[in-house]
Order: sequence, then structure tokens, then C-alpha cells
Amino acid sequence: MAKNDTSKGGKGGKNAPGAKGAKGAKGGKGAGAKGGKGGAPGAKGGAAAGGKAAKGGGKNERASMAPKSHAGAGLPVPAPRLKQYYEQTVRARLAQQFGLGNPHEIPGLEKIVINCGVGEAIKTPRALDSVVEELSLITGQRPVRRKAKKSIANFGLREGQEIGAMVTLRGARMWEFLDRFIAVALPRVRDFRGLGTRSFDGRGNYSLGVKEQMIFPEINYDLVDMVHGMDITVVTTTTRDDQAFALLRELGMPFRGNDKPLVPRADQLEGQLSEVGAAA
Repeated sequence: MAKNDTSKGGKGGKNAPGAKGAKGAKGGKGAGAKGGKGGAPGAKGGAAAGGKAAKGGGKNERASMAPKSHAGAGLPVPAPRLKQYYEQTVRARLAQQFGLGNPHEIPGLEKIVINCGVGEAIKTPRALDSVVEELSLITGQRPVRRKAKKSIANFGLREGQEIGAMVTLRGARMWEFLDRFIAVALPRVRDFRGLGTRSFDGRGNYSLGVKEQMIFPEINYDLVDMVHGMDITVVTTTTRDDQAFALLRELGMPFRGNDKPLVPRADQLEGQLSEVGAAA
């Protein structure tokens, strides 16, 4: 009987109020843990608020560094000087000289292409970087690096290697560059005697070469690492060399003497031969 009482008492001890109190203690731990976790979001919220405040301060700093408006802000930008001269004077002269009744037939400028080959870039790739920077100063536009189309073993040239730079100017930058080239750069050429007229391609385009980049006032002689030249091609809207010659001459291009283009187009030659045959 005593054993049964003891065993029952032991079993009953498991269900005693004290045991339930122990479970309550575990519940208290859980409640405390949850309560502790509940305080963490407040800390995270404070950090987030501080981050947002820091970002807001960065925006204010960028806003203060932005360029401020000036008295001429919002006013239309005037057209380049040479373009105004072309529209007000040159167009009427060309229309009268060639008898052009349609205003779309009057020749004009389409684009100017400046190309510079850097053979030294084969052995010294950094040489091309200085050329690109100088072309940017001269034209006001970032050049495009040109790559070799094929490999040449004798020159040590690999296909895809960067060996030149090119800039294509249109619009206002084209007119401004041509104005500075005629009025400032060409007079600085040593022993300059005028431009030749044999460089027309028969389709109304004119090309010329420059031996030194120092003729442009944007280049600082003391900072030049290498002397290099460049090819300049003026592309017009006409396909006749005589009209392109008259256009460039009216714009102030200093051609040598009164020579006219000496490279006629193939269809012009055919027309002249047919006229000679008819006369014979």
C-alpha cells in the first residue's frame, strides 16, 4: 500500500501546481524573449531615419553645387556667325550665279569629317590618348577611336587594334569649326600661299591635309607630346564640283589664285564629249 501511495504521489507530483508553475516560468522566458525582440524594430527604425536624413543632406549638397541661373538663361542661342552669313548673303549669290530657282537646289554644307591616323599607337598605345584629347579640344566633340580592319605583319599591326581617331561635325559645331579654321587656323600656317583646287573628288566634296595641330589656338605648345597632322573633308549637299567650289569660296575659303576645280565628274566628261561630237 505504501508503494502504491508513493507511486501515485509521484505521478500526482508531475501534475502538481508546482510543475505548472515551472511551465509558467518557461512561458515567462518566451514572453521576455518576444518582448526583447519587440524592442529591436525601434532601433532599426532609428537607423533608417538617420539614413534617410543623410540621403536628404546629400541631395541638398548636390542642389547647392548645381549651376545657378544667369541673366541670359532661357534666351535663344544665336546662330553661328558663318551660318548667318551663308543664309543672308551666300545663298542669294549662288542662286543668281547658277540660275537656281528651287531653294533646295542651292548648295550648302552637310558635314565636316576630321580624321587622324596614329601609326605610333602600334608600339605606344598611349599616343592615341593624347590625340583624342587634342581633337576634343579642337572640335568641341568627343572623337571616335578607329580600329584596324586587317592585320599587317610587316607593320606589326593586328586586326582590331586602335590606330586612329575620327570626328564628324554637323550643325552649329560644324559652322563654328569652319569659321575658326578659315579665320584663325589657316593664317597661322607657315608659308601659307592658299589652298589648292585639285582636291575635289568629283562629287562636290573637298579634302585637305593639315601637317601640324599647333595651328589651332586651342592647343598649348608646351603640353604637346607628339606632332601629328589630320585630314579634313568638307561634304556639301551638291554633286557638282563647280558649285562646291563657289560655295566654299563665298564662305571665305582661301583658294590659290582664281583656279577652278580640275577634277570633273564622269557624267560631266560624257556630256562634254557628246557636245564635241555633235559639233564635229
